[in-house]
Amino acid sequence: MIRFRTHRRRLGLGWLLFIPCSLWSQVAVKSPAIVPDASASQSSGKHVLSLDDVIRGALEKSPEAQSTLHAVRALERRVPQAKTLPDPMVSVGWAGNLTPFSVMQGDNSSYRGLTVSEQFPYPGKLKLRGEIASKEADAAQADYEAVRRRISSEVKAAYYDYFYFDRAIQTTNRNKDLLEKLSKIAEARYRVGKAMQQDVLRSQIEISLLLEKLTMLEQQRATAQARINAFLVRSPESPLPPAADVEPETITHSLDELYALAATNDTAVLRNQRMVERSRLGIALAQKEYRPDIGVGYMYQQRAGLPDMNGVTVTVNIPIFYKSKQRQGVAEASEDLISAEKMHDNRLNEVRFELKQQYLAAKASERLLTLYSKGVVPQSSLALESSMAAYQVGNVDFLSLIANFTTLLDYETDYYRQLADYQTALARIESLTGSDVTGPPVPTNPVSDSQPTMEAK
Repeated sequence: MIRFRTHRRRLGLGWLLFIPCSLWSQVAVKSPAIVPDASASQSSGKHVLSLDDVIRGALEKSPEAQSTLHAVRALERRVPQAKTLPDPMVSVGWAGNLTPFSVMQGDNSSYRGLTVSEQFPYPGKLKLRGEIASKEADAAQADYEAVRRRISSEVKAAYYDYFYFDRAIQTTNRNKDLLEKLSKIAEARYRVGKAMQQDVLRSQIEISLLLEKLTMLEQQRATAQARINAFLVRSPESPLPPAADVEPETITHSLDELYALAATNDTAVLRNQRMVERSRLGIALAQKEYRPDIGVGYMYQQRAGLPDMNGVTVTVNIPIFYKSKQRQGVAEASEDLISAEKMHDNRLNEVRFELKQQYLAAKASERLLTLYSKGVVPQSSLALESSMAAYQVGNVDFLSLIANFTTLLDYETDYYRQLADYQTALARIESLTGSDVTGPPVPTNPVSDSQPTMEAK
């Protein structure tokens, strides 16, 4: 985390005639502490909330992820079913008497028998049905990975919001303490006739405004805390430690590289690609429906006073209604393929827009972070110290001092807001690309269909 340093100004002896020395020395020493200090939470040795732990817990406990995982497993169980022959048929019967399994003596047409039959689809149909079921399972696998990535991205967004409200509350509390000291200085100057009553009233108004801001920040922090607890399947009121420090990272991929990663790793693109492949197999299966299936049966009969009989039957279905059945089936499968291809193209178009949107947001936040850390906040801190020194000798009124104070406070909290927004944009880019965009560029590889994983940053 970037630290901001400012130079303290020495105080003139004339000011000591008007206010207590100890009071002004506290303000002079504390004023540089307005700037962000990212190491504060770690140096204190207190337990902090780790982003990796939150992501891991959310993925393990999410009912939605577990539901999607079981849906994937259910579709995987469908694959061997689709490739298996239909169950054989067994039938028993008799003719001649009403008494079960009895035959009439002296009647050659009376018999009791057993028949076993099996249906054999035309060669290639079972294989195609199994491949279609496998593609549907692969599409569901991509859905499962999409849920994991979305949960991870939403957890990161909630965590960074929680981090921002933590730091904003810390910064506001620190500045409230400083403002209370400035208020005491204004009161001291007012008592000796060196300041107006409106300076005291203005300082009290600013303190009230800070208390109002703290109330809103605490309410928003509680909301962010409840959101994280919801991801962890805990009570919304469960306490959480402060968020760990967040270090701003840098995107190491160009926009074109991100487009290429998304084209191969985006879960919706992967799912649509599987559905395109499934539709192509569907056309091949529909074309094979023109070919007849074959049924084979074996029959065994017992007759009174006559030798037992054995028989074999072969049945073949004749697709005489091909114009309204098989031909329409091929047309249906062709329309499914066109629909799947258009969905695939549409998702590629959408993911490029989403990537561009998040990339621009990340770059804007990155530039603002640099501006705040190297320009605005240090300059605002110097402006505040300068106005404090000028107020000491009566060259600046209290309203100008307060204006510089509130400006610095706003920019400090804006820095953390931009840091949270920047990291959130990176998380969404990683969700779209399935890659760590802050690490070294790597060749684009599709997400594994057998065991989807989510890299937790």
